[in-house]
Amino acid sequence: MNGPKLDSSQLPTTRQRLALRLLHALGWTMLYRPLPGPRGILVVYPHTSNWDFPIGLLGKWALDLPFRWLAKDPLFKIPVLGKWFRWLGGQPVDRSAPQGMIRAQAERLNAADWYWLAITPEGTRGYRPHWKSGFYHLALEAKVPLVLVYIDYPNKLLGVADHLWLTGDQEADMAAIRAIYAGHEGRHPRNAAPIVLSERRREPRGE
Repeated sequence: MNGPKLDSSQLPTTRQRLALRLLHALGWTMLYRPLPGPRGILVVYPHTSNWDFPIGLLGKWALDLPFRWLAKDPLFKIPVLGKWFRWLGGQPVDRSAPQGMIRAQAERLNAADWYWLAITPEGTRGYRPHWKSGFYHLALEAKVPLVLVYIDYPNKLLGVADHLWLTGDQEADMAAIRAIYAGHEGRHPRNAAPIVLSERRREPRGE
């Protein structure tokens, strides 16, 4: 385990205790260490199953922290569903200009008193040969830490306990990230992307 086990006796509200007890009833253990500041990025990996969402949502409710996440703007225009996404912490973005989006998101993040943003760097539940690099550039632009979150199905661990400040040395930073995620697998391990940023990937996918 990479951090202290969260126990329902530590939680102040009935809703939090119920969410954690439901996780426990499903066989899951949650590891949590207090966040390293009022602003930052939650990197969620691996993301290989639809089940990741309800497991992560129960963890969010157990902590009772207003984590936010990004999605394409059209999703928030769907009647009823769009309002539900916003209630869950969703935030619409225009992905047509990624560099401008990173600057704007960094400004939004730093303007808030408390702002933690959850990002799945794979961007899909299916296999892709690398991670998207947006989370990395956003963390450097905003000068905020990462919390590396894993939903480890073989060990039934939801980890929200590993903190990392990026140095700007991409090779060293990604090596540190790989070390933290080592041994943690998603529901469908074959679909997990290698922990390599898109602009630095060299080797083909292994068979």
